[in-house]
Amino acid sequence: MSKSPIIQISHISKIYKIYSVETVALLDVSFKIDQGEFVAIMGPSGSGKSTLMHILGALDKPTSGEYILDGKNVENLTDDELAEIRNQKIGFIFQAYNLLPRTTALKNVTLPMIYAGIPKEERRERAKKYLSLVGLSDRMLHTTNQLSGGQQQRVAIARALSMNPSLLLADEPTGNIASIQAEEIMNIFRKLNDEGHTIVMITHEADIAQHAKRIIHIRDGKIVDDISNNKQKKIKS
Repeated sequence: MSKSPIIQISHISKIYKIYSVETVALLDVSFKIDQGEFVAIMGPSGSGKSTLMHILGALDKPTSGEYILDGKNVENLTDDELAEIRNQKIGFIFQAYNLLPRTTALKNVTLPMIYAGIPKEERRERAKKYLSLVGLSDRMLHTTNQLSGGQQQRVAIARALSMNPSLLLADEPTGNIASIQAEEIMNIFRKLNDEGHTIVMITHEADIAQHAKRIIHIRDGKIVDDISNNKQKKIKS
């Protein structure tokens, strides 16, 4: 039985226009990502990968082309529907973590659930579950400014998982942490993917991209390569 695509991008272009000057960020990009895949989108600075990430996350719309996310055409959704998708369908993991610094790890993880109206006790239980999953059961009541960069990124992953999203989007998730911590974060991603989570990761680092099962290379706004990663890097448990 074949897996159904969670992402279908068809002939997407994104052009920014400032006065009479046009900048092409993406040009005629097409691909699909099936449920359960672990895909790295890799490219140098200025390649268009961040613009693509914003479109995949329903944070921006393309100038032309079609984006079907989990069976829905993003172009046809209202602002409220887009906000609901971002809260409930997509788990975001950012390079800068985007955590509240003087708030505990536990409370940071509960935030998306507060916005979704989930009861307090269920929020706490879910937050504890996902913090334990990422190895932070002994750091739940620490404020995030008391945690290392790698630990903060683990909190961000737990927060992204809290709504049980269809899709995890990670934007340069190892960009601000040491290489040993980066390996630990990628190990978590691999385990999540093995459990069935769909992960799309933006990176400019070849070594990090090797952890994914498929690598899409983007340059100058165009897809230049889309390959199955048969040399997927093995990680020690």
